[in-house]
This record gives sequence, C-alpha cells and structure tokens, in this order.
Amino acid sequence: MKVLKFGGSSVASSENINKVITIVKESANSTNVAVVVSALGGVTDLLLEAGNLACKSNELYKNRLKTIEERHLQVVRELIPVNNQSSVLGSIKKKLNKLESTLEGVFLINELSHKTSDKIVSFGELLSSFIVAEAMKYSNLDVILKNSQELIVTNENFSNASVKFEKTSSNIKDFFSQNKHQVVVLPGFVALTEKGEVSTLGRGGSDYTAAIITSATNSSILEIWTDVSGMYTANPKFVRQAFPIKNISYQEAMELSHFGAKVLYPPTIQPVLEKEIPIVIKNTFNSKAEGTLITKVSSNKNPIKGISHIENMALITLEGSGMVGIPGFSKRLFESLSQQRINVSLITQASSEHSICIAIDTSDAEKATLVINTEFSYEIEQHKVEPLLVEKNNAIIALVGDNMKSHQGISGKMFSTLGKNNVNIRAIAQGASEKNISAVIAHKDIKKALNTLHSAFFEDQTKQLNLFVVGVGNVGSKLVQQIKNQQQYLLENLKIQVRVIALTNSKKMLFNEDGIDLENWNVPLENAENLNMDLFHAKVTELNYRNSIFVDNTANERISGLYANYLKESVAVVTCNKIACSSNYSNYLNLKSLAREYNAPFLFETNVGAGLPIIDTLKNLIASGDKVTKIQSVLSGSLNFIFNNFNENNSFHEVVQKAGIEGYTEPDPRIDLSGVDVMRKILILARESGTKLELDAIENDSFLPQSSLEAVSLADFMETLNVEATHFNKIYQNASMNNCRLKYVAEFDNGKAKVGLKEITSDHPFYNLEGSDNIVLFFTERYSQQPLIIKGAGAGADVTASGLFADIIRIGNN
Repeated sequence: MKVLKFGGSSVASSENINKVITIVKESANSTNVAVVVSALGGVTDLLLEAGNLACKSNELYKNRLKTIEERHLQVVRELIPVNNQSSVLGSIKKKLNKLESTLEGVFLINELSHKTSDKIVSFGELLSSFIVAEAMKYSNLDVILKNSQELIVTNENFSNASVKFEKTSSNIKDFFSQNKHQVVVLPGFVALTEKGEVSTLGRGGSDYTAAIITSATNSSILEIWTDVSGMYTANPKFVRQAFPIKNISYQEAMELSHFGAKVLYPPTIQPVLEKEIPIVIKNTFNSKAEGTLITKVSSNKNPIKGISHIENMALITLEGSGMVGIPGFSKRLFESLSQQRINVSLITQASSEHSICIAIDTSDAEKATLVINTEFSYEIEQHKVEPLLVEKNNAIIALVGDNMKSHQGISGKMFSTLGKNNVNIRAIAQGASEKNISAVIAHKDIKKALNTLHSAFFEDQTKQLNLFVVGVGNVGSKLVQQIKNQQQYLLENLKIQVRVIALTNSKKMLFNEDGIDLENWNVPLENAENLNMDLFHAKVTELNYRNSIFVDNTANERISGLYANYLKESVAVVTCNKIACSSNYSNYLNLKSLAREYNAPFLFETNVGAGLPIIDTLKNLIASGDKVTKIQSVLSGSLNFIFNNFNENNSFHEVVQKAGIEGYTEPDPRIDLSGVDVMRKILILARESGTKLELDAIENDSFLPQSSLEAVSLADFMETLNVEATHFNKIYQNASMNNCRLKYVAEFDNGKAKVGLKEITSDHPFYNLEGSDNIVLFFTERYSQQPLIIKGAGAGADVTASGLFADIIRIGNN
C-alpha cells in the first residue's frame, strides 16, 4: 500500500483537486492507496480568524464564515455532476451549520479555549476530505471516506496533541485489514482524545497523520504532494538558483524542516523513521518531476544538503556575574518559558557561565520578557543578574548536512563567507554531531545571507555583481553597452554574472529586481518613476543584494556626497566623479576608512587618466614600499586635444566647441579650461601617494584672460573666447616661435603641487603627446633616474567607461 498526502495548495480549487484525482488514479493502478488531505488552501487561516473575531464579539466573524461556505460550495458545484450535487451540498451545509453554532457560542461567551479552537479548525479537513472523496466517486475510483478521528487517539494537549500510539496503531491496523476499497480518503490534522473530544496534531499535522498511517500499515512509501518539486537547497523565493535535493536522510530532512523548510512538518518523519519507510516529496502541479527522496542514508555525497532559515526571531540574553558557578539558572530559565508554552529555537551559552542566549519567535518576546524578569526578580534587584536584553528583527540561518563533521573547514567557510558580505552574526549554535550549524543574523540580511551561502556551497563559484548605475549620458551609455557586450564572456570565462538592477538619467530612475534588459532600457527608463536620490538609496538598501555596486557616471557634487551612505550599507562605490576624492581631506580619508570598515570597495581609477591604470599603478608602488618623490603629468585629455588642434587655421573658440561636441570636455568646459579639473587630478595622485593636501593649496597659473575668468554664464564665457582671440593667438605664436608645443602640465614635487600651461621642447616626453592622450611620469626612490611612464588615451566616453568597467570587474575578481 501507498500513502499519499496532499497539502492545502493541492486541494485549493476544483482544478487542483482534479489534478489530485489524476495522480491517485495512476497510483491506484498498481496498489491500494490511502489519501490524506489538508483543508482547502487558506481555509485554516480563515477558521482561526473567525474564531478570534468571534471571541472578541466582532460580528465580522460571519464574513469569514460566509467566505468559507462560498469556497466549499463553489468547489462542489465545479466538481460534482449537477444531478448529484444536492446530497453533497446538503452534507456540506450540515457541517457548516455545526461550525456556525460553535462560532456563535464563542461569540456569546467571549471565550476561545484551545479545546474549542481545535473543534473549529477541524472543520477544514473534515470538509475537504468529504469533497475529495465524493469527487473521486464520480471519477470511477473505488473509494471510501474514513474519518481519521475514529483512528487517531491523542492526549488532551489541545492544539498540539500527542498521539497515543498503541491505541492509534491498533485502530489503523484493524480498519485497513478489513478495508476492501481501492482508495481510502482521510482528513489530516484531526484526531480525538480518549474521552472522544476533538483534538488536532498541531499546525502542519496533516503530514503527521499521513506518517502515522504509513507506519501503522507498513506501507511501502509515503508520498507528500505539495506545490514545489521537493525540498530545495534553499528557499527558492529567496534564492533563484536553488534546486531540488534528490536524496537526503531522515535526520537531514528533520533539520531542514525545523529550520523553516515548510514542505514538511518536523514530527512527520519520526513514525516512518523507526521503520525506515522512504518518503518522497512531490509536486502536484508537475507530477513528472523527480522530487526529493528521504531515506535512512542519503546517496548525496555533498556534506551540505541545504540552507534554511527561520524568520522573525527575537534574541534574548540573560547575563550577570551572579550566574557564574551557580547551578540551576538554566533550569529556571527554561522552566519559566516552558510553563508559558514558549518554544526555544536556539540556545548558546558562554563557557564562563556569565550569560545564556536564546532565540524565540518575536511574537513571544514580550511574554518571555515578563516571565523571565519575574522569575529572576530577586537576582535583578540584587544586581546579580542584569535585566533581560531583548533584540528583535533577527532571523536564524542554518547549514544542514549529516556528514559535516567529517569535512574540515565548513564552519570557517560559512562564517567567512557571511563576513565578507558584511552579514553580522549575533549568535552561533552547533552541536557535536554537526548536523546543522546555526547563526542568528539581522532579519534584513536573510536574502543576502541565503544567496551568499548558496553560492559558496552549491554553485559553480559564479559571483553575481548587482549594479546601481547613476547617469547614462556619454559615459554611462557606453558603460551599459560594454556590459551588455561582455556579459556572456564574463560569465563563461571569469564566472562573474553582472546584472544592472537600476539606471538613472537626470530625470528618471528605473529598477528591476531581476536585472534590466540591456537590449532595451532607453524607453523603459523614459517611462520610469521620477528621480529621487533619497528613494533610490532606500531601494538599494531595501534590496540588500550581495555584491551591490553604486556606479556614479556623473560630475554631480550632490551625488558624490552620497558615497558615505552607500559604503555604510556595505555597497561598493565605483566612480569617475572626481569631486569626492578631491573634496576636503577629512572627507577623502573618511570614505577610505568606511570602505575598509564595511568591507565595501571604493574604486575611482577613472578619476585620473580615464581608463589608464594610473591610480592602480601608484597604489601598487606604495603598497610595495616605494616612495613617490615627484610626479610630472599631462592629465587633461580635453586640454591636450584642444592645444593639439589649436593653430593658425583653427580659432581657440572653434577648437573648444569641437572638443565639447566630441565629448572630450565636461558639459561646462570652464571646468577643464580653468584648470580645476587638472587640479583635482593631481590632488588625488598626491593624496594616493601619501601626502595630506587640500585643493586650495595647489598653485594654478591660469592661461585664461580675466574676462573669461569673470564670465557669469556659460554663454558669456564662450563669447569671451571669441573676443579674446588675440590673447590666445599670442600664446600659440610665442610657443611656435620657440619651436615648442603647448601642454597643460600638472606637477607634484616635495609635497607641493601646481598646474599651468607650459611650452614643451622637442626633447621632452610630453612633446609628442597626440590627440587627447594623457601621460604621467612617476619619479620614486626606485625610479629615480628614469621615471615610470604611463601613457595613453586619457579622455573620451569609451575609455572612461572601460575604466569604470575594469573597476567593476576588479570587485568581481576579489
């Protein structure tokens, strides 16, 4: 014989019940079948709500009752042939009338005991099993309905009753030994006490019912049919890469069930475990899927079988010097909780005996606080014990597997993986058997922790990067294009999955939790919600993705002021915006410090030289123990382009306009022509070389005439370039007469920096610098005679975007 149990989702509608009947028919072709069913999906909650409302004298309980009635009557009308409906509907209404009478009684006396609550919720399974059995009769199945309450006997611990196994097993054996029908349908969850009063086996007890029947009848297998294809390596609602576990042991299944794998009710396994009867978890809505087979010993060689979690936990700490060496504190603590029926999910105690830490459901926190503080009131008054410390908004996360103790380093890998992703661990519990390793973390970190651990223990070490990109102008749009072009290559060759979760322009912001389609983002962005950087930050924080990266493609001062907020949330920052690193020195140091403290990279390679590895090279020199003595450089690709194209045939005004059109200058070219941009770059290099320096300490020998410097608007400024043409022509002519070329040079020497336009002779490395190229000469203690030279394209959207992309990939490789 087989036992098949169908959960609430499997019998939630007439369509689903028809799927159940098809599955039962297939099984009944080869053997007799016992079918245990839960209440229609959602009905148990409605029954509990109705009971609670009635207890509060709230007539809204009648609305819940009406909803329950309509659900069941609708299912009957859709399942049972019209000519046969009247008798079935009559039986349903008879049961609903009994339910109504019970609720009316609760309403009148304003009292709802566990005993009465059991009576109310039992109607869910009694109704569903009756409907399923009747539907099977009209599907050519030889079926009988048997009320489990006539078989399963319990004690009087209502709402979570314990089974009297000797009497129960005898009842089940007697019934099935005499049964001649092909299929027996039974309600799950429900039972009777020895006095004949209605009891229940606890929430999820339909699984338990099925397991009890399986054990008592020595059935060949217990099939639990639900809405997922087995027990997963993690909750697929949180971890998209989670997959069904093909085979696990009884012990592993119980551990996963305890830690929130809701496809199985934890006590279920015990009756079948003793007889080593296999259990299989199957999907009603994908009956051909393999599912999960649960046996005494698993054939799965991975020491980690799954990662599970429990939400909404409160961490409670009892501590004090008066506890040290005094027996009985633990006993008193757990007895006081037990008396209030408060379940403890995790326990940890310091070897010093100075403190005991437990995790309980948050809904029990206030009650636990009251009873524990009352129990230890004398010790608290004598200052031997501190008042109870209660921390809410926590969760428990657990690694589960039978063979973890035979594999070294699993705990270390778990905790280091969480630590690297800035998931703080509040408490740890691990038994000597090492069947599970549990940790208490902040509730907000659940998704990040699950995905991080799943990646570490189950996936092909692919690292997922989640980008939040601000600015899709020249540089930003090129970056998006480069990411799109390289996504497949990075995944296949570097095991890096790059997802763009958010994009903004100057007016709109677009989010997609699964990653924006980079083939088509322009139109969705234009139709997205209005840009609000506070809301943008709130969404990034709420998503709390592992390996989150804030990418700033702007030159906006306000955006640069947000970096600290992201770093504090362990979100990496990659930027081509120079404002932050060239702001006051204390802010620069603070950003670097936050990056270290929160393990969130702060990368700004493109601040100097676009995609050239200037800052990275400088960091490597310093890290290796070298010391920079002098820096000479041409750091403005914009100004280099301008002065390489400025001659007797092209006016200075025309060349500046051309540089803007081709994307070499900032939108406001005054930033480039004033020398401020170059000042920021040499300041950053000076700081990265270890020198404390402020922007206003840099000498700026401007080549602009006074009228240009004093121009109020951009239009006025551009006009001065025309008006002052003689000034600019004279600068060019002087250089030409001296056989020199004009280069805007930035220098750092002996702790001081300066920038200015210089005439460069033909024997200097700067002389042949073409187009928009940059060049940097690093003079160090090791490179004292011949400098270390870095030269190449230093401006342009493509190379700047490639520099940003390189920083993103650098984070992925670390």
